[in-house]
Amino acid sequence: MSSPRKKALFKAIASAPVTPCACERKSMEAGEAFGSNVFGLAVMRKRLPKDVYKKLAKTIRDGERLDPEIADVVANAMKDWAIERGATHYTHWFHPMTGLTAEKHDAFLSPSSEGQVISEFSGKMLISGEPDASSFPSGGIRSTFEARGYTAWDPSVPVFIIDGAYGATLHIPTYFYSYSGEALDRKIPLIRSISAISRQAVRILKIFGNATATYVRPMIGPEQEYFLVDKNLASLRTDLMLTGRTLIGANSPKGQEMEDHYFGAIPSRVMSYMQDVERELVALGIPAKTRHNEVAPGQFEIAPVYEEANIACDHNMLTMNLMRHLAGRHGFVCLLHEKPFAGVNGSGKHNNWSLCDSDGVNLLNPGRTPHDNAQFLVFLAAILRGVHKHSIALRLGTVGAGNDHRLGANEAPPAIISVYLGEQLTEVLESMTSGGAKSSKSAKSGFMEVGVSTLPPLPVDLSDRNRTSPFAFTGNKFEFRAVGSSQSIAPVNIALNAAVACALDDIATMLEASLSAGKNLNEALQELLPKLFKEHMPVVFNGNNYTESWTKEAARRKLPNLANSVSALERYSDPEVMNVFLRHGILSEREILSRQEILLEHYAKTLRIEGHVLSDILRAQVLPQCLQAQTKAADAVIKARAIVGDKAAKSEEDNFTLLRGHIMALQAGVEELEKAVQQAENTEGALEQAKAGRDTILPAMEECRRHADILERLVEDGLWELPKYAELLWIH
Repeated sequence: MSSPRKKALFKAIASAPVTPCACERKSMEAGEAFGSNVFGLAVMRKRLPKDVYKKLAKTIRDGERLDPEIADVVANAMKDWAIERGATHYTHWFHPMTGLTAEKHDAFLSPSSEGQVISEFSGKMLISGEPDASSFPSGGIRSTFEARGYTAWDPSVPVFIIDGAYGATLHIPTYFYSYSGEALDRKIPLIRSISAISRQAVRILKIFGNATATYVRPMIGPEQEYFLVDKNLASLRTDLMLTGRTLIGANSPKGQEMEDHYFGAIPSRVMSYMQDVERELVALGIPAKTRHNEVAPGQFEIAPVYEEANIACDHNMLTMNLMRHLAGRHGFVCLLHEKPFAGVNGSGKHNNWSLCDSDGVNLLNPGRTPHDNAQFLVFLAAILRGVHKHSIALRLGTVGAGNDHRLGANEAPPAIISVYLGEQLTEVLESMTSGGAKSSKSAKSGFMEVGVSTLPPLPVDLSDRNRTSPFAFTGNKFEFRAVGSSQSIAPVNIALNAAVACALDDIATMLEASLSAGKNLNEALQELLPKLFKEHMPVVFNGNNYTESWTKEAARRKLPNLANSVSALERYSDPEVMNVFLRHGILSEREILSRQEILLEHYAKTLRIEGHVLSDILRAQVLPQCLQAQTKAADAVIKARAIVGDKAAKSEEDNFTLLRGHIMALQAGVEELEKAVQQAENTEGALEQAKAGRDTILPAMEECRRHADILERLVEDGLWELPKYAELLWIH
C-alpha cells in the first residue's frame, strides 16, 4: 500500500472521540440555556425601554420596517449585550445567489481623536450596510464595475453570536439587494412569497368567518442528511475536497445491502460530533430535535422542530455552516453533496411544509367540526391546484448538478412532481367528484363529519407514508422530498408559497363571487370543491413513483417530466412559469431572468470544475499507478512463458490484456473528457454552456469512471493511492 494512504488509514483508525473540557461537559449535563447566544425577545424585554421594546416586538410580529427613531437605542443595547458575551466584531449576514451565506466583519472598536478607541455601533450600522457586490452572482442585473450592493436588517430573524477561539462575532441577518433595488439574494423573494400566501390565505379564513386571524405563515421543518468522512482520508481525495463528491471509486464489497446502518447505534466519534453541533445549535436557538444513522454507511441526519419559513431557512443555512465548521474539530469532513458516493444512497433535505395562522391553528389539520373540515378541504384543493398547475415552478426549486445524480434513483423521488394523499383521503376526494360515497376501507378508523351535505365523512387517520413521492401528505403537513441536501430551502419554499398563493387567490375569488351572487357558503362549496378536485386529481398518485409504468402514466396525465436541471431551467422563462412569481410581486421579470442565468452558469461551472478535477486525478494519481501495474503484468507474462511455456502462461496473458485494454480506454477517455471541457468553456451563452456540460462533459466523465473503477479492482492494492470506498464509508 502506498505510504500516504497507509498513514492516513492508521490515523483514521486511531482517531478517538473529542472529549469536552470540564466546563463544556458541565454545561451539556446541566442543559445549556436555549437561545443564550441570541438577542431574542426575552433579552430585548430586559434591556430595552418598555416603549422601544413594544415597537420592536410589533415590527417583528407584523413584518414592518424598523422605526428609525428607535434604531440607535436598539443598536446600543445589542452592542452592550454582544460585548458582554465576548463579541469584538459584528457582521451583516446574508444569502447571496452563491447558494452559501456571506459575511464581512467590522470591529466595534474605532479610534477616537484623543488616540484612544471607543466602542461604536449605531442604529445606521445596524439597519444597513454596503458590502462590495461586484463578485457575487447577479445574472446580468448589473455589470462587474457596478459594485454597489446593500444589506438591510431583517428584524424577523433574531440576531445571534457565533463564538470563536479568540472572540465572538455578532451576526445580523439581512436582506441583500442591488443599487437599482433588485433582490440579489433568496431572502427577499422568500419574504415576498410569505406575504403573498398570507394575504390569500387570510381571504379564505375571512370567507369562513374567521375575524381573529391577522396573518398566515408557512411553517417549515427541514430534515438534513449528510455524510461524515475521516479528514485524513478525505485530504487524499482531491475530488472530495474540491467538488464534494467522489468522481471515481469502485463500490465497497459491503454497502447498504444489509440495512444494518439505518437507525443503528451511532459510532462514538460521530456521537461526539453530533453533541457538539447540537450544543452550538441550542445556544443559537435552533431547535434540533432528531439525530440518527441514515441508510448509507457513513450517512446521518439531523432534524429540527418546525419554525416559520424565514427563520427556518436562516437556521438551516446556519446549521450547515456549523456542521461543516465543527467537523474538523472531530477529525471529519462533513459532506453535504447530494451524491458523494456511487452505489449507495445520496442525501436529501426533506422540506416539511404546513400553514399556521396567527392564532396558532395548523390549517392542514383536518378538524373536529364540520366547519373545520370544510375549511381543510378548501386549503387542500388550493395545494393540489398549485402543485398541478405550477409543478415546473416547484421543480425549479430542486435544480442543481448535484441533485441530478439523486432524483429518480431508488433513494429519492423522480423529477415528476406528483402528490401522495393516501388511500383514505383520495377516496374521499374521488367520492366527491363522482357524486357519491364509495365503500371506504377507512371505516374502521372512525369518521369526522364534514358540514356540507354532499361531502362524505373525512377519515381521522388519513394516510401511511409513501417514501417515493415527491410531495406527500403525512397527516397535518406536506413533505417535499426532492430538495437536495446542499441546497438552500428558500427556492423550493418561494415556489411552493407562490404556487399555493396563486391557487388560493383563484379559489377566494370564485367563492367571493358565489357569495356575492347570493349563495351561502355551503352551496358555494358544494359547487366549487368537486370541480376543483376533478380538475386536479391527475396530480395525485399513491403508488410507487420509481416504476417505469408511472413514468408512462404521468405522461398520459400530461405531468411534466423534466429529468435534469438544464431541461427544467430552460422553462424558467416560459410565460406561464414566470407568471407564478410575477402575479403577486414575488419576483420581477428582471429578477427571474437573472436567476435563470445564475443557475445555468452555476450548473455549467460545476461540471467544468468536475471535469478538470477528474482529468487531474486520472493523469496524476491513477494512470501512473496503472502503468506500473501494467509493467508488472508484462513482466509476469515474460516470466511465466520462460518457466511454463506460452500455453501455460495464458492466465498471465489474460490479466495483462484485460489491464492493458482498460488503461488504453481510460487514456482515450481522458483525452475525450479534456476536449469536452474545452469545448464547453468555448461555448457562448449560459444555456448552451449548461447543455454542453450535460451532453458532453457528463458522458465523458461517466466513461472515464467506468474504466477507472474496474482498474481499481485490477491494480495491486499497494499501488492505489486514493482511499477506497470501504475506507471512506466505514471508518468512523
